[in-house]
Amino acid sequence: MTELGPVAWPPAPIKTERLVLRAPEARDRAAFIELLASPEVHTYLGGPRPRDELEGETPEVPERWPGSFVVELDGAMIGQILLRRASGHHRPAAAGKADLGYLFLPRAWGFGYAAEACAAALGWFDGVLPGEPVVLATQTANVASMRLAAKLGFTEVERFEAWDAEQWLGLRSPVTPSA
Repeated sequence: MTELGPVAWPPAPIKTERLVLRAPEARDRAAFIELLASPEVHTYLGGPRPRDELEGETPEVPERWPGSFVVELDGAMIGQILLRRASGHHRPAAAGKADLGYLFLPRAWGFGYAAEACAAALGWFDGVLPGEPVVLATQTANVASMRLAAKLGFTEVERFEAWDAEQWLGLRSPVTPSA
C-alpha cells in the first residue's frame, strides 16, 4: 500500500456527533498494541500478533502516515481507519484504487462507531480526492463487516479465495463534486 497522493497530511481533526478522527499520537501506542494483539479483532485477519513482538517494534508514534486515522471516543482511542492506495492489490479490480480498512477494539463494537467513523473518513476522502472510487475487502464470514460495507455504499465486485477463506471485494463508486 502506498500514500494517497497529493493530500495534505495530517488534516484537521474530523469531528462527528460522537467521535474524533485524527492523526496518531504517542498517547495511542498502548491502544494500537492492544488492537493488533487482540484475538477478537483479528478473527478474520489471520490472527493476532504477539504482544511482546508488538511492544518491541511499535514506534513511539504508531501508524503515522497519510490515510491512518485514530478514532477517538471521549479522549481515548477505540479504533483505526485506514485509507491507502491499493497499488499492489492482487485483485485487478482494486489495483491503484484507494482501499478502506478499519479496526476497532471489541469494547467499541455494536454501537455504530465503525459506521460513523468510516462515513466521516469517506467524506473527508471525497473532499480531498473527488471523483475517486474506493474499494474494501473483507471475509464473507465477517457478517458485521459485510453489513457495514453495504451501509457505506459498497457493492460487490467479486468474491475470491485468499488466506484459506472466501473474500469479498466491494467498490464504492466515486462521488463527483456538484457544480
